[in-house]
Amino acid sequence: MEIVEVNHPLVASRLTIMRDARTDNAAFRAALADLGMMLIYEASRNLPVEQFDVRTPVDVATGHRLSDPPIIVPIIRAGLGMVDPALAMIPDAQVGFIGMARDEKTHQPVPYLEALPEDLTGRTVFLVDPMLATGGSLLHALRLLADRGAADITVVCMVSAVPGVEAVRDSGLPVGRLYTATVDPELNDDAYIVPGLGDAGDRLYGPRNIDLDGL
Repeated sequence: MEIVEVNHPLVASRLTIMRDARTDNAAFRAALADLGMMLIYEASRNLPVEQFDVRTPVDVATGHRLSDPPIIVPIIRAGLGMVDPALAMIPDAQVGFIGMARDEKTHQPVPYLEALPEDLTGRTVFLVDPMLATGGSLLHALRLLADRGAADITVVCMVSAVPGVEAVRDSGLPVGRLYTATVDPELNDDAYIVPGLGDAGDRLYGPRNIDLDGL
């Protein structure tokens, strides 16, 4: 798995806003939208394109478009915040959804939603989630995608932690690349990334109230 830590002044500035505990929900959402577009831009750099003629007001130029736009798959709830930025960059992409809650006692993912094409054979998939902490949610999502034939998966996370990166790298699942704004060193006892930015879903949408026993 290739790990691409995007090093750019604008990426660093948006990440700083998201890390800051004083940043409110609205400012956090705005910074996440900007950062999401930057990371998707980088992740799309090597997508295959096709050429065609396009007439300008003066002559004919060579145009370019994606020959096979990827399918964007967010891990919701927090991953929803990355859908609009991804579609802003790749408006003809399809979107699938994987929903998982976090059990605050066991720190394990609790799946509750799956809306994916039945067959992903030959498709390029961008799996997006703001945070890669333990890797539990991401690994579950990767298995779902691999079971549907996906063999070309790019993971886009804003903040990644070393334990999660290692878990994904060593999983043997078909991840070609991980694009991230930073790789933080560790997790705390509650499995939150340190220094991290807190709970991305809560900072996007407010505190959640999910009864995991009912899922």
